[in-house]
Amino acid sequence: MSQRSFLIACFVLVLVNGVLFFKFFSSETPSNKTESSPKKAAIVVCFGDSLTKGYGASTGADYPSILAQKVGKPVINEGISGDTTAEALERLEDDVLDHNPDIVLITIGGNDMKNGVPVAKAKENILAMISQIRATGARIILGGVNPPIMSRNYPKMYHDIEEETDILIIPDILQGIMGDDDLMSDMIHPNDQGYKLVAEKFYEKMQEL
Repeated sequence: MSQRSFLIACFVLVLVNGVLFFKFFSSETPSNKTESSPKKAAIVVCFGDSLTKGYGASTGADYPSILAQKVGKPVINEGISGDTTAEALERLEDDVLDHNPDIVLITIGGNDMKNGVPVAKAKENILAMISQIRATGARIILGGVNPPIMSRNYPKMYHDIEEETDILIIPDILQGIMGDDDLMSDMIHPNDQGYKLVAEKFYEKMQEL
């Protein structure tokens, strides 16, 4: 074999080995990346009225902000002060469903109670919210309200919803908070310490999901 033929043979051998080496490691890398890819963080949306918005709390002391600190990830606050169940239902798609949430925490019904909305109508609106949220695969925790002066049949409504839908419910989210001047900013809204307890109640309930 001439020297030129020998050099050509060596070059071809090196080239083939190089191609095989590259294909081996390039085929391994994507697999490794796939195995180590982090899971998508759960999207948590807090939805409702002034109790969600954080009326009476300092900046960053509303319960969704406190909850975000406890779970170590962002929590979306979609509370609007004064919202009734009907108003909340109207904005459900834009403010909740469009986030593609994994968990939805709801506080609603207090303004219906205050405004004299029939219990049956409030229940109908809440059940409609639950149905639409569940259709996306998201899980729900509903925080009820039970003011001692104007509760009427609303406490029973929350229990009925729990039995009919089998979602997780905190029947009275302000139990142990309302009536305690150290935890309230006014007669119906918590202060910073009160909202901290609200966040803890939702956080504990989230452990059941």
